[in-house]
Amino acid sequence: MSRRLQVLIDDDEYRDMQRIARQHRLTVSAWVRQALRELIRREPARDQDRKLRAVREAARHSYPAPPIDQMLREIESGYGSDSPE
Repeated sequence: MSRRLQVLIDDDEYRDMQRIARQHRLTVSAWVRQALRELIRREPARDQDRKLRAVREAARHSYPAPPIDQMLREIESGYGSDSPE
């Protein structure tokens, strides 16, 4: 089911939206829907059980990593390595 949403914006904002939507080859409506979906995706999940399931699932996997002392040494040795010689 779809719902209609009416939002009032000033002319300058609408022109900006038109310009951006045109750059993406979208209608203003499609661009606004896309932007809103992205904002919703960025919102933190409120379902604690879902978060815990994700953490537990990630913890079941084994990722290759050196011992912490070695990792810290490698990190420290990398500081300043991108400076011109």
